[in-house]
Amino acid sequence: MTQPSTPAGNIPPGPGGVPTAPAGSGAPVPGAGLGGGMFGGAPVVDQGPNRPTVTVATYTDYAAAQRAIDYLSDNQFPVETTAIVGSGLRLVENVLGRLTTGRAALAGAGSGAWFGLFIGLLFGIFTDANWFAVVFSALAIGAFWGALFGALAHGMTRGQRDFTSRSSLQATEYAVMVDAEHSEAARQLLTRMNWQASGAS
Repeated sequence: MTQPSTPAGNIPPGPGGVPTAPAGSGAPVPGAGLGGGMFGGAPVVDQGPNRPTVTVATYTDYAAAQRAIDYLSDNQFPVETTAIVGSGLRLVENVLGRLTTGRAALAGAGSGAWFGLFIGLLFGIFTDANWFAVVFSALAIGAFWGALFGALAHGMTRGQRDFTSRSSLQATEYAVMVDAEHSEAARQLLTRMNWQASGAS
């Protein structure tokens, strides 16, 4: 007994109500060949397995790890196979001092003066008037508005942050990692660097 043919555009629903094309019908299946998604999309590219890496040295500060990579680079090592990985990350906020309305206005005046100087120099190129007067006027106007906005911004905080600070991310340890196939050469170079740093011949 032959199965009744299904007209194009009237595909019967499959599991979950998703239309399923009969075998051999040649009807398109949603998402087929488009990354496997129901609604298509960009093709999924197989990234392949990650390259195995080996830790060849660890340092307590970033500058030392940076010097190690720089030494590898100076000795023609393929540094594109290396990475600096920090572990034990923490956010450190160093308090620089108390922030008052006057200091906020002063900082705003400094920022505004730099902007005013830039505008003044730009206008000074295309003006026939006194160049110094144009630059000085723009600098003064920028400093005034910067101080005003700085004081207003500090006042709007209502004393919730009356200090200035600088934030930075720090790690307890920095590891220099190298692709496994180059790890032995990296170890030899870093060992030589340590000998040279210690003054050994």
